[in-house]
Amino acid sequence: MGGAVGLKGTDGLAQKALLLGARPMAPERARACLELIASLSGEIQFLTASGQMGEDELKGCNLNYSVVYQAPAMSSSADTRAACRAFLDQGADLILFCGGDGTARDVASSAGEVPILGIPAGVKMHSGVFAIGPQAAAELAIGYLKGGLNVRETEVVDVDEELYRQGELQTRLYCLARTPYRPALVQERKQIYSSDSEEDFKDQIALFAREFMRDGSAYILGAGTTTGRIAEIMGIEKTLLGVDVVQDEKLILKDASERDLLELLDRIGKARIVVSPIGAQGFMLGRGSQQISPRVLRNAGVEGLIVISTPHKLSEVPYLLVDTGDQELDRMLSGRRQVVTGYRLAQIKEVRAASDIPDQKT
Repeated sequence: MGGAVGLKGTDGLAQKALLLGARPMAPERARACLELIASLSGEIQFLTASGQMGEDELKGCNLNYSVVYQAPAMSSSADTRAACRAFLDQGADLILFCGGDGTARDVASSAGEVPILGIPAGVKMHSGVFAIGPQAAAELAIGYLKGGLNVRETEVVDVDEELYRQGELQTRLYCLARTPYRPALVQERKQIYSSDSEEDFKDQIALFAREFMRDGSAYILGAGTTTGRIAEIMGIEKTLLGVDVVQDEKLILKDASERDLLELLDRIGKARIVVSPIGAQGFMLGRGSQQISPRVLRNAGVEGLIVISTPHKLSEVPYLLVDTGDQELDRMLSGRRQVVTGYRLAQIKEVRAASDIPDQKT
């Protein structure tokens, strides 16, 4: 829930996030998954923790459940681990959870050999146990429980949030976990590319961006090293893992939250948005730069969205993904889209909404 307010995660900062106006994302994302499970299969018996740790959403979706762990009003990672142990004691076949990499770590540490599956609701989701969206999680859970899917062993990783907030990305492998798998529905672990050719293409993209950004418009730059190179070539210190706004080669807003961006758009009207997809995963919106929310996208105008990527990163994924939490907006952004890949160079790449489940044969 810290993404929209610019906290880049909420490890130890949940209360601060709420004070800044953050809205918890997990209940809404969990409901989207559970509603689809309820419509497709009424045979699943859920084991859950009480209240906000699962019971509330299951009750709202009219699913069969038993409360096997009593959670406090303000739950912690210790409650996540304790609840998972209670699930195992009751013979759970699959642990379905909602959150980010921190939650994945807690669940995996207690799951043993029981497969786990994540409904993505965090800022950073680098682990391979997450479905690409809530609807995909529902498909995977049902498919596995009905015996139609195998599991694979994958990595659970997390970043150091203190360093992450300071603009340094350090990921650490914590453990391996088993997860239901079907190509196109499970995200890959994030990859960070570094080679001479990658850096050359980033330079080319940045040179071209510097040219087209001289039109007087305000440009909202999403997180990442590719957008960071644009700022670097202008002599601007970019928030590497945050969102900044540049106009006429000057930084006018640094490490902006969703609220900051909305206030800026109220003053200046439309702005252009520049984003780069996450390596190996292909998400261009809905991960990492959650400050660029559906409201920001609609207010800025989706026609002003510019996607940039090195050719190698683009070649690693069959299509790009959007998962903003607004399904109507995600479908508006879907389709064939131009991606800037070098100096006055572009490729056409398909964009898909994560909520649009691919055909079973895909």
